[in-house]
This record gives sequence, structure tokens and C-alpha cells, in this order.
Amino acid sequence: MIAPTLSTERLTLRMPGPQDFDAQAAFLASDRSGFVGGPMAAGAAWRALAQMIGHWTLRGFGMWAVTLKGEDRAVGLVGHYFPIDWPEREVGWHIWEPAVEGKGYAYEAAVAARNHAFDSLGRSTAVSYINPANQRSIALAERMGAVRDELAPVPAIDPVLVYRHARAG
Repeated sequence: MIAPTLSTERLTLRMPGPQDFDAQAAFLASDRSGFVGGPMAAGAAWRALAQMIGHWTLRGFGMWAVTLKGEDRAVGLVGHYFPIDWPEREVGWHIWEPAVEGKGYAYEAAVAARNHAFDSLGRSTAVSYINPANQRSIALAERMGAVRDELAPVPAIDPVLVYRHARAG
């Protein structure tokens, strides 16, 4: 399975691969990864990357490695995530490098991924599962127009809020 490549004004979203391991492992080893299961050791980070790559084969969609236009160095993952035991398909994001935070890249990439869900995958809704303490992700979801859905089923991760994205119009 080869993922489609998405382009935005400043970013390229491509299939993650082995070349992304060092950047992802550094992020997952840091305290910054606390909202996505970290910090974790290199072996767990390797399995996490393998899971992201395998998701494309198993589901036909998944998370993209986010790169700055003209570069191939990944600075994060953004896209679709739907493990077998989750109630709904998620649009998720995590930026690995502090140096690229605060520049709107997560927003730009997440909007592209959400639009792909609606336009290419035919979805009419998607959710983002966010830890209530993750104020930056909550702000991003709200900036994207997502609203809190207190009645939505939740995956077996705790604690979690559900933010629902709907197709505009």
C-alpha cells in the first residue's frame, strides 16, 4: 500500500517510512510525548512507527509524515487512525519538533487530513480523541471548527474528550 501524497501551501504529507524513525523516536523518548503514550524506549517507538506504516495496509488510510515543502525530514504525523477497538475514525496529529510549533503547520496538515477524510474517503464526520489536559490540541480542534461531543462513544483510553469534525455546508 502506498499512501497518497497531500500537498498544502507549506507542507507535504507523505507515507511514513523507516527514514522517520530517528525523529519519531526522539519525540517519543521526550516528555513532550506524554499525550500520545510516551515517553517510551526505542523498541516501543519502533513498534509505534511500524503500527503507523501497517495501518495503511490494514485500513487503506492512515497517518502521514509531515514534511516542510522541499524537505523530506518528517516533523510530525497527522492523519487518520482507526484501531480495531476504537468506536470511530480519528483525525489525529502530533508535531515532533518544538522548533516548528506555533507556526500553524499542525493546523494546515490537520485540515488537509480532515478534508481528505471528507473528499476522498467519503466520510461525513470524524472525531479527534484528546486528553483533557492537552490544551494545545483542544485549541487546534476548536480552530478547525470541531465541537465537543459529550455523547460520543470513547475508546479505552483515559481520560479522553471527543471533538467532532463535520463537513462544512
